Amino acid sequence: MNQINRVAIVGGTHGNELTGVYLIKKFERFPQLIQRSSFETLTLLANPQAFKKNRRYIDKDLNRCFLNQDLQNSSLSSYEDIRAKVINQMLGPKGKSQVDVIVDLHSTTANMGLSLILDTQHPFMMQLAAYLCSLNPLVKICCPQVDKESSFLRSLCPFGFVIEVGSVAQGLLNAELFQKTEQLIYTVLDYLEAYNQGFISPTNSTFNLFEYVETIDYPRDENGEIQAMIHPQLHFQDYEPLNPGDPMFLTFDGKEITYQGESIFYPIFINEAAYYEKGIAMCLTKKQLIKV
Repeated sequence: MNQINRVAIVGGTHGNELTGVYLIKKFERFPQLIQRSSFETLTLLANPQAFKKNRRYIDKDLNRCFLNQDLQNSSLSSYEDIRAKVINQMLGPKGKSQVDVIVDLHSTTANMGLSLILDTQHPFMMQLAAYLCSLNPLVKICCPQVDKESSFLRSLCPFGFVIEVGSVAQGLLNAELFQKTEQLIYTVLDYLEAYNQGFISPTNSTFNLFEYVETIDYPRDENGEIQAMIHPQLHFQDYEPLNPGDPMFLTFDGKEITYQGESIFYPIFINEAAYYEKGIAMCLTKKQLIKV
């Protein structure tokens, strides 16, 4: 990793996730808060029209619009497709990004606490993750299995990642999580500043990495209608072990549906409101200890 020259902080990729929106507005009002001597910090309100309407999106999920083939497809004309192309011009182009790091701010109705979602296990990102976890053991680190191109906004640059906080209801602010997110951003910026100045040295740190395995949908009937809810024992238990035989769902007539797998997994994004339309009740992850 070479010198970091430009960092972009993005909020409002989903218009009803207000933590990121109002942090961007704060940083635009008080830019000195995110200025560091060795790099430039940019701010971006990604989906202003969705924010004005207090909706996740206008036509489609902006955070699924950043595949190269979609960015280059002039026939895609939804509001979010057009907005993605504008953002790609501002921060990208994808593959030749004008920024070195993207910090994309999100919130979730799931009990995710303070989570970082990375797209790469590059040593630079692993060192950052280890540093953040050493300062605050409550920070959780997630990483999808990277086997295909990402459609997320953070994928516009090689070292893009998400700060995901929850639980926060859609369209609402939570002062405690707002402040914790803000402080985490400053810690990230301070780390990047120290990195540029050569003050970061290799450590023998360890942290738990939660790597995506698969998504689980709600039980549905032949018409696609949900037939069960997240079981009360599982609700809000993000990052806790799910053992074979543990209850996962509860049908509307009170019957338990248990986890039938053979391995222990760690569910995250449990009962995320925005994922109902995506057919996702939770994401299963496996936990591994990372040493850097």
